[in-house]
Amino acid sequence: MELKAIKADFPEGANIIIGQTHFIKTIEDLYEIIAGSVPGAKFGIAFCEASEPCLIRIEGNDEALKKAAIDNAMSIGAGHVFVIIIKDAYPVNILNAIKNCQEVCSIYCATANPLEIIVAETAQGRGILGVIDGFKPKGVEGENDKKARKELLRKFGYKL
Repeated sequence: MELKAIKADFPEGANIIIGQTHFIKTIEDLYEIIAGSVPGAKFGIAFCEASEPCLIRIEGNDEALKKAAIDNAMSIGAGHVFVIIIKDAYPVNILNAIKNCQEVCSIYCATANPLEIIVAETAQGRGILGVIDGFKPKGVEGENDKKARKELLRKFGYKL
């Protein structure tokens, strides 16, 4: 078995969601979930089929984000993995709906941070072991940090 760290590559200002599913219809279900949850969101979805013909299935409403999703799915190369690249919305807007999709098994990450996907490769194929999302902590928040966090949440409109 070989372990690899795959660096995610997605546009600045976008977020990436990576998860595992089990059925080809997920690609269309995820499209409907995103389009129905946040009208106006721009997104691309790629799904790695795990049985013949083993294609990367694609949907979305933005060509650049679809290409970014395809490129990441191709780099990861693990069966039944999906990659969503989204702009003009945040993962928090769609994550619960994605988790409630009957085919979705798990979510590995939802982030705008630098991201590495840890992949194991065997003779059969590849699987995701986990992700490295962002950087390790540099300390504990102080009063100024707490104030900045609260201001950011209000700026985004998530708090009054």
